[in-house]
Amino acid sequence: MTRRGLLAGTAGLAALGAGALALWPRREAFAETFPVAKSPEEWAEILTEEEFAVLREEATERAFTSPLNDEKRAGTYHCAGCATPVYESATKFDSGTGWPSFWAAIEGQVGTKTDFALVLPRTEVHCATCGGHLGHIFSDGPRPTGERHCLNGVALDFVAA
Repeated sequence: MTRRGLLAGTAGLAALGAGALALWPRREAFAETFPVAKSPEEWAEILTEEEFAVLREEATERAFTSPLNDEKRAGTYHCAGCATPVYESATKFDSGTGWPSFWAAIEGQVGTKTDFALVLPRTEVHCATCGGHLGHIFSDGPRPTGERHCLNGVALDFVAA
């Protein structure tokens, strides 16, 4: 293969990838109805900028920045957008990733969808009440589920027992 052929092939693959990404589903394509529904303007009024970015725009907070990483007390973690209880402290574990991690959610309190934001599919987890983005679920967690619900601390409020 010539250098020119290699460059042309690489450019073609890059253009194909960019075109595919432009057509990839975005959050708006998953317009699910939730019991608590607000306009972006209404959410912006009640959330901080960082909460809005994570919960409503699916941003990710920087690793090791959440005080909830070190939270060890018994209690419940609630969605910061609508106060729905989503995780119990009994399922929290130290994953070493820099984000609060749990091996299970409170049954019926979260939903999931496939997220293609990084091209490869991941399982996104959101609040079942308001649809707020909480984080992602990976299959490298502890027993009994083998799941790691890797969450943005800014998306959660802790309520001590």
